[in-house]
Amino acid sequence: MDESESLSHSKWECKYHVVFIPKCRRRTLYEQLRRHLGEVFRKLAEQRESRIEEGHLMQDHVHMLISIPPKYAVSHVVGYIKGKSAIHLARVYGEHKRNFVGQSFWARGYFVSTVGRDETLIREYIRDQEQEDKRLDQLSLWR
Repeated sequence: MDESESLSHSKWECKYHVVFIPKCRRRTLYEQLRRHLGEVFRKLAEQRESRIEEGHLMQDHVHMLISIPPKYAVSHVVGYIKGKSAIHLARVYGEHKRNFVGQSFWARGYFVSTVGRDETLIREYIRDQEQEDKRLDQLSLWR
C-alpha cells in the first residue's frame, strides 16, 4: 500500500488508526445507528480532504484507518468527525431518545496510532475485530 499522495509542494502518506467510543458505551442506541454512521463518517472525512481507508463500527466503539493530509492535525479531523456526526445524529435520531443530545453522544478523547509500514496488519485487525470480540465473549460464557 505504498500510495503517496500529493499536495502542491509535498508528497505524503499519513495514515492513522483511530478508535473512539460513544459516551457510556451506549450499546442499544449505537446498534441502531451502525449502518447509517459509516456513510456519515466518510462524508465528514471528505470535507476535511481525508479518506477513511478502512473502518468498522462495533457495538460500543469505532475503529477506522484514516488518511489525513499533513496540513490538518489529527485532533482537528477526529474532533470534526465526532462533533459533526453527533450533531447529525441528534437532528436525525434525537426525537427517539429523551437523553440523547448531540453534545454528549461521543465520549471525550480517542485513541490514535500512526500506521507506518504496518498498514496491512492494522487493516486485518480492524476487519477481524468483531469476530475476535465474539470469540472472547463465547469463552467468557464458560467461566
